[in-house]
Parts: sequence; structure tokens; C-alpha cells
Amino acid sequence: MALQIGIVGLPNVGKSTLFNALTHAHALVANYPFTTIDPNVGVAEIPDPRLSQIAGVIHPKRQVPASIEFVDIAGLVKGAASGEGLGNQFLGHIRNVDAIALVLRCFENVDIPHQFDSVDPLLDLDTLNLELTLADIVTLERRLDKVHGAAKANPREFVHQIEYLEKLKAHLNSGRRAALFPGSAQERVWRDEMGLLSDKPQLLVANVNEADLPDGGRLAQPVLERAAGEGHHAVVLCARLEAELTEMSPADAEEYRAGLGLGDSGLTRMAAAGYELLKLITFFTATGTDEVRAWPLRAGHTVWEAAGLIHTDMQKGFIRAEVIPWDELLRVGSWAHAREIGHVRIEGRDTVVKDGDVIHIRFNV
Repeated sequence: MALQIGIVGLPNVGKSTLFNALTHAHALVANYPFTTIDPNVGVAEIPDPRLSQIAGVIHPKRQVPASIEFVDIAGLVKGAASGEGLGNQFLGHIRNVDAIALVLRCFENVDIPHQFDSVDPLLDLDTLNLELTLADIVTLERRLDKVHGAAKANPREFVHQIEYLEKLKAHLNSGRRAALFPGSAQERVWRDEMGLLSDKPQLLVANVNEADLPDGGRLAQPVLERAAGEGHHAVVLCARLEAELTEMSPADAEEYRAGLGLGDSGLTRMAAAGYELLKLITFFTATGTDEVRAWPLRAGHTVWEAAGLIHTDMQKGFIRAEVIPWDELLRVGSWAHAREIGHVRIEGRDTVVKDGDVIHIRFNV
């Protein structure tokens, strides 16, 4: 299953505009709440210059970049955890994503209504996190009821779990996210089983006016300061501009960005932040001369897990992996020559994949 980042925010903050810019998916955009009722899902390709360099050695028929799925989820309103707006429907959609991009309105526009009396991105952020935390309290209370029921037959077996869950509940009731609560390896397992919304990694996206690029202007600064203080990842961009640039030629878009003091596109910067947020690396496969493909993988995962990402049959019938770093492949000049001179490593299933590895899986069908 593809890694997913949910695009979340209050109504009319630019979520769907950003989604369209990222994925070229042309989701409906309008200035009223709940334009996005069912979540839009789009795939964003991750720019990586190493892919074309490897292709220059392999000479494949096609190149396939790594990708992340972005999910445009309905605008959240205050009270969602108790059923306001789309309530539980919204919360159900966000529960399935790997991380959350919180889009915060950092621009003034009298023609676009706002949920509150004035534009205050930190108030928006606190509202979003409060609703996620309130929903988690409900989830945690249900789990506690279940564990208390199981503990009737064997109280000593569940005493540690109950104590931990009660402390976590008190933490949530104080208005703090689950992600800020410590836990041992076993306690993390209990938390992961619940899929707590406020436990998901977060990326703060300050959506600003074009005139405030590249630094973000007055409204974005508190967001950047909050991100730095709490260890969040943050990106400043203008969603409307990014959407417009997708309609230009790559050369014209690059020239326009340069005039604004911007280097990479919003997609590239969000992808880089998403990769870091989800602790991802990239490995590559070369299927003869047909295809060279980049794959996102969790850092620390093995070649056996990489095989399962490519195809379940590869994982089931795994024999060994042939591995070479991408830059070594470029230096040697070809896969065949690298194998001849012993620069292709033969690895077992427990070998950890490194960023940039080019991998060929040997398997039984």
C-alpha cells in the first residue's frame, strides 16, 4: 500500500488548491465549507535526479519515480470530535493516513470567508489539534473499557497497561497531543493499536500570499516559531501560485520561481519534508532494460521488506538480493560489469536497505 499524507485544515484555507498543485488532480475548489466531502486521493511523483542518472547507465524504456499519495480530506470545523461538520466521517478518513499535513491560512483575503473573526494560524492549529485530541480521548476510553473487561479474569496481566492508558488519558485531557507522551516499546505497541490521530507525524504548511514569498510574511512567522519550538517540520508556500505554475512549461515555472527567490517547487519541498517526516529513504530497481524505478521505504527496513513492497510474490519466494550503491553503479558503468568485478553484494533477507541502493531480488515463483 502506498504511503499516504492527509491534507487537513479548516474550511477555505487552500487545502484543495494545494492538493491540485501537488497531484494535478483538479479537485473541486470553492469558497464554502465541505467542498471536499469524500476525500480526493492523488499521487505525487517525488523528484530525484539519481533516477535519471541511473537510467543513463541502464538505458531503460521508461523511468518511474517514487511517489506519495496525498489525500485531500474534508475541512475540519470546531466541534468535529462531537459530530459538528462532517464529524466522525472526517476523523475516519484521517485515521487511515500515515502522516498529516496541517494547512494553515497565513494570508488575508476579504473574498474568502474564515471560520473565525480574524486570520490567526496558531488558533487554527490549536483548533485542529484539539479536535484530534478529543477524538483520541473517546478512542482511549473505549480501549480502557475493553482492557478493564479483560482484566477481570486476570488482573495482574493488565495492571501495567491500565496504568499507562490512564496516564495517557490524563495527558490528552490536559490538551496535549499523544505524540508528546513518552512510552516504552511495549507501551508504543498499545498506542499504535489504537491508531490515535494526535499521535501521527505532522507537517505544518503555511499557505501565504505570493507577495509574502519566500519567507512567508507576518502571519507565517508564528507558525515557523511554533514548528521550531515543538520539533515540527514546516513548509512555506503559496498554494494558488503552485497551482498556477503547474499550467506553465517547466522552464517558465522555474524562471518565475527564481524571480521570487524560490529554488525548488512546493511539491519538491513538501516531498522532502514528507520523506523526512516519515523517515523514508529511496531505493531503486532496474528490470532489465525495460524500467528503472525509485521506491520509498521506511529507514531501517530490510531487503525482504523491500521485496514485499515491490510484489508480495517476491517476498514469499525470496532467495537473495543483489545490491549496489547507485553512485558505485554509475562509476563502474554497467550492472553486468559491476557483477563481473565483484561490486554487486549478495545479501540475505535481514540486510538493511541504505538510501540509494540499487536492488535486484532473486526469488522463487
